[in-house]
Formats: sequence, C-alpha cells, structure tokens
Amino acid sequence: MLSLITGKNMAAARRIRIAVAIFFFISGFTFSSWASRIPTLQEKLHLNDAQLGTVLFALPMGLILTLPFTSMLLGRVSSRYVMLAGALLYAVLLPALGLVNEVWQLLALLFLFGSSRNFLNIAINAQSVGVQAMYSRSIITTFHGIWSVAGFAGAALGSLMISLKISPFFHFTLVGVLSLVMTMMAYGDALQEDNNASKKKTLLALPDKPLMKLGLIAFGSMVCEGTMYDWSGIYFQKEIHVSDEYIGMGYAAYMCTMATGRFVGDRMVNKYGVKRMLQVCGCLIAAGLLLSVVLPLVSTGLAGFMLTGFGVSCVVPLVFSVTGKNTKMAAGPAIAAVSVIGYLGFLLGPPLIGYISQAVNLRLAFALVAILGFSITLLAGKIADNNG
Repeated sequence: MLSLITGKNMAAARRIRIAVAIFFFISGFTFSSWASRIPTLQEKLHLNDAQLGTVLFALPMGLILTLPFTSMLLGRVSSRYVMLAGALLYAVLLPALGLVNEVWQLLALLFLFGSSRNFLNIAINAQSVGVQAMYSRSIITTFHGIWSVAGFAGAALGSLMISLKISPFFHFTLVGVLSLVMTMMAYGDALQEDNNASKKKTLLALPDKPLMKLGLIAFGSMVCEGTMYDWSGIYFQKEIHVSDEYIGMGYAAYMCTMATGRFVGDRMVNKYGVKRMLQVCGCLIAAGLLLSVVLPLVSTGLAGFMLTGFGVSCVVPLVFSVTGKNTKMAAGPAIAAVSVIGYLGFLLGPPLIGYISQAVNLRLAFALVAILGFSITLLAGKIADNNG
C-alpha cells in the first residue's frame, strides 16, 4: 500500500482514489435503479404491501448471511478481487430481476442480489479505508457523497424509464451494461493490499471492545437510516398530514442534506477531528427527529429531517475510517465485523418502528430513534483520541 502522498506517489494515489470513487458510484447507481422499479414489480406480481415487505426482506437477509464469508475472503485476498466479484454479480443479477414472473424467483434473486451488494459494499469500504491511509487529511466521506449522488442519478433514470414505459428488463440491462463498462474502466487502478499478515480461516472475527463501540455507533446511525428510508413518507402523511403529492418531500429534504453533508464532511473532520464530528452528528440526529416530533408541522418537519440528514451523513464513513486504524486485524475483516452490528440496525430498526407505532404512535417511535441518535454522541466520546 502506498504511504502518505509525497511527490511521485501523488498521481498514483489520485488514480486509485478515482477508481474507488467509480465503484462507489456503481454501487449507488445500481441499487437505486433496482429500488426505482419496486412498484412496477409489485404490480406485475400482484403483491400486496405485506407480501412485498416479506419478499423485500430477502435482500438484507442475503447481505447479513454472507457477511461471514465476505470477512473470510477479505482476510485472505485483496479487497479489489472481492469488489470486482461483487460489481460483476450486481451487473448480471440486475437484469435478471427484470425477468421475474414468480414470487419465488424474486425471492431467490433478491437474496443473491443482497449477497452481491454485500461483497461490493464491504470491499469498497475496505478500499476507501486504504485510500484514506494514503492521505494526511480526511477524504473518506466524499466517497459516500458520490454514492448518494449516484442514488439520485439512478432514481432519476428510473423515473424517466417509468415515464417512457420502458420495461424493467431493458432498464436494468442498460444499467448493467453501464456498470460493466465502468467496472472494466476502473478495476485496473483499484488498490492492491497485502493481506499476508491476516490470512486466517475464521469466517468472522468477533469484534473486540473498541470495535464493539464502533459497531454500536454504526447501529444507531443505521437504525435512523432505515427509519428514514421506510417511514419518513408515512410520518409526513400520518403525523404532519400533508396531501399525497407532498408525502415524499420530507425524504427528499433528508436525502439532499445527507448528500451535502458527505461532501462537506471531510472539511469538517480535518478542522475538528473524527470524535467531535461524530458527537455533533449524534446531536444533529437527536435534535432533528425531536424537532419533527415536538412540532409536527410542515416547516419544522422539513427542518428536522434536514438536520437528521446532516447528522446521519458522516457517521458510517467515519466509523469505517476509524475501524481501518484497528491494528489487530486487516481493514476488510474489521469492517465486516463492525458491519454485522451496524446492518442489524438497518435490518431490525424499521420493523421495530412499525411495532411501536402500532402499539402507541409513530411520534413516540421517532422520539426513541432520536434518543438512539444521541447515544452516538455518548459512544463517540469513548473512542480513542488518536482517531482524530
């Protein structure tokens, strides 16, 4: 791996950084392209909302269940190979999703799609940590900003395809081909790590105490992310009482500030440090959600969701950055160990919100997520000072 950038290393480091950024774009663009056509496939397969929720659960299950295998791979080979495999599988499986005619086909393909997403996402985060190690300043949150921009691009293309009445298969094939082209363009410049010191046969390393703290920080953030993805529109509908055409504006506000926060996050980290940045992020999540709960109006709801987006934006990238400095294992397996805890938040959070909402109300559920957001601030105070 290259050391901090000096002289002739600068051009090589820049090429690697661009290559990794392209893979972040592939990840966000492909996933949002799939998500944009979920309503089309729901209608095609005649699924009600409950049935669709059950089917969609196959994707995170594929992601979670293959994490141990991904950890083993990343402990034995360079993350660039795992990243390549994930990108290729992503590009091939996406068009196949457009051909499904039976529910069981969608279930099986979503499980595989989630698995390929796991390979790609864990590997690109390991790559981003390796690139970060070349720089004396923070550059890692920008990668996740590119993922967010790619998500917007995929959603926009999906909307265009729907308006033109293009079938999911042709839409997904176009995205798959573009992803393959970008993969072939970028792969040659991807980072090649030396994993000789960590070639272990264990499937998944258990997180030690420092990694457990980082995993819990990621858990709190991903519960919030999952809540905003699945429940922000419902919150605006049921608690703020907007008309149907404005249901999505809270989510849009959240996504805009989350993307913005990721592009300005590195500058803030370079100025204030990782620990303080994580503490501020936790406070922003708590303040934003509590604002929307205490004052459920359109203006305060939008302001609250915007604050929440800023808060969520940098937590996971910074957690992975700190994880990469762990000296007891290679970055890839360490990130996989932390991701297990974090992704459980993404997996379990939205259903729990539904149960709490059904038992009491949605505002209380959002208030509890706000408290969980503040726990990020408390946990961030306990991470080692040498992380920035």
